[in-house]
Amino acid sequence: MTWTRLKELAETPLSGLTQPTRSDWIFALRTVSAGLIALLAAYALKLDHPQWAMMTVFIVAQPVAGMVLAKGFYRLLGTLAGGLAAIGITSLFGANPWLLVTVLALWIGVCTLVSSLLRNPEAYGAALAGYTAMIIGLPALGQPHVVVDLAIARCAEIVLGIVCAGVTSRLILPKLAADAIISRLKRSILDLAEYASGAFSDGDPASLAALQRKLIADAQTLAEMRTYARLEAPSFATRAHPVRRTIGQLLWALSAARALHSHRRPKNAALIPMRSELKAFVGELAATPGALDDTAPWVARLEAIAGKAREMPELPKDTGPNDDGPNDKGEGKVGTITRLTIAGDFAEALKQVMRGLEALRSPVSRKSNERGQPALVVHRDYRAAWRNAARAALATLLVAIFWLTTKWSEAAGTVILVAVVSSLFASRPDPVQSAWGFFTGTLIALPFAFLVGQVALPALPGFGWFTLFVVPILVPAALGMANPRHVGVATAFAINFLAFLSPHQQMIYDPGPFFAGSASILVGILIAIGVFIVVLPADPWVTVERISQAMREDLARLCLHERIPRRSAFESLAYDRINQLMPQVQQTGRKGDPILGGSIAAVTVGLEVLRLRQAQLNSAVPHETVESIGNFLRGLARELLFRRPGERTATVAVARQYAASIAQRSDRFEMLQIAASLRIIAAAMEDYPDFFAKGRT
Repeated sequence: MTWTRLKELAETPLSGLTQPTRSDWIFALRTVSAGLIALLAAYALKLDHPQWAMMTVFIVAQPVAGMVLAKGFYRLLGTLAGGLAAIGITSLFGANPWLLVTVLALWIGVCTLVSSLLRNPEAYGAALAGYTAMIIGLPALGQPHVVVDLAIARCAEIVLGIVCAGVTSRLILPKLAADAIISRLKRSILDLAEYASGAFSDGDPASLAALQRKLIADAQTLAEMRTYARLEAPSFATRAHPVRRTIGQLLWALSAARALHSHRRPKNAALIPMRSELKAFVGELAATPGALDDTAPWVARLEAIAGKAREMPELPKDTGPNDDGPNDKGEGKVGTITRLTIAGDFAEALKQVMRGLEALRSPVSRKSNERGQPALVVHRDYRAAWRNAARAALATLLVAIFWLTTKWSEAAGTVILVAVVSSLFASRPDPVQSAWGFFTGTLIALPFAFLVGQVALPALPGFGWFTLFVVPILVPAALGMANPRHVGVATAFAINFLAFLSPHQQMIYDPGPFFAGSASILVGILIAIGVFIVVLPADPWVTVERISQAMREDLARLCLHERIPRRSAFESLAYDRINQLMPQVQQTGRKGDPILGGSIAAVTVGLEVLRLRQAQLNSAVPHETVESIGNFLRGLARELLFRRPGERTATVAVARQYAASIAQRSDRFEMLQIAASLRIIAAAMEDYPDFFAKGRT
């Protein structure tokens, strides 16, 4: 997940994105104040490039204190790693310029590879390690003895900016990640209730799809914010486990609500009261102001609903395939239990999400005795990572060769910008759009920097005048950084305004180097955009199919693996893959809607597979039923791995046949529950047949 998206989810209200909020103003004034403090300290310490201290404040600026600490920490690690790499590479290869730039380009490729496999803020630190080596190593070309001084100065400037940003974000009207988690989770519960209410009432499909996307993204945001909260306060670690569990429960509830919406047609005496009660519950929850201030009454009601769903209902004796006819005795019983199971799953999942909210709000006075949860499982696209690495290394090397061949001194800045942009934006869903936003912000910053740095400050020097000229420019820029619609352009503007301005205590009028350096930066960004377009261009649909295939392989492993995986591990991997699908699907238009719906259905299939695997261990289940489950799971795995789109599926028919057979042999609840799981899997695969078939990749 990008920092832009994370800021949107963590802070921005869902309505009214144009008018700055009080929180936006606090963020803007705090960021500009921290930048001025960093610059003043850099002047006092007589650092060679004081603008880097102020630029660092704007680079790591985030709305939540923990986010600032996280990005600052990984920026520091990346700078140190890049500095050490620059020292080592320059010491070994500094005598040969061609070999030096080749090794630096390869280093950028390696760091881009690692960055593409990680997530923010770790990914940011890895990318930074790559181009920091270029920023430090390139000026040392031909004079390797200065590289250590350059690395030390660079690290000192970065540390100063990080310290100023971190301290101010934590002390001046801080917005804490721990509070943001609770606020976001409350909003997610209400969004889930609104989604379920619309699903039970045949709501607008477009609105339901938008809410579904938002809920998926919120799940990933909660996982990210969990890390930031632990950085803010180590005491939060004891409350981090509820966040982990709640993320999985949130996805489970969304999956169950989707299934209830997709299969709402059948009507029978057992299902109608349950649906009516759930519909009334979620409608009341979504419409009640301050509903989640006290979750106890809601949890009690959900407990009662889930309990009713688990009770053995009075089953019809002569119902048919659609719960309305007299054709097959087993099908009617299974249909009733199936839909009650889904309803009970939704109630149970929503109840657990509310309990997770309450656990986060409750102070913890002692260390939890609960066994630690496994690390979050994430989707890693190795093919895309290698493509990004090759693209960044090749682009940097080709521009460096041009620089060495032409001996154009200003082209060094172009080399650095190509390295920065091709590495930093490589893993974005749309790198061209991200890089173009960066170019736009940089271009807009140019005239402002010229007027302040080349006209005003040479005539009116001093820090007081600098503050007077700069604050009216940087405050609106920081307000733009707080708005997700403008954050990319605004951040590029603020950073490059300071880079062009290059504030020193003695400012002089010298437009020649100013325009030459500015041109090299703009050309470097444009070249990087061209690289994204021409060199190994990414097809979002190929990425979508690759992630979808990975989800099918996950389900096949659930079916075949000797050891039954932990439910939390599957949920963790599933929501992460879905979150990676979202930005890619958005680029494919309506073509991608069935993919996102199928990915949610895949969660349902996975949870039911785990339920079947657990049933196989139940001694009360007859041996022949255990064997039937095993045969079905092996057949399902084969179909998930090898069936092509358009080919007939045998799984749906087999699942329904097994379910009817089981229901005919026994009316015991555990047996009907197995039949219900089979029916739920069959229904999900019927809804999205192409998603559960092997794609072109």
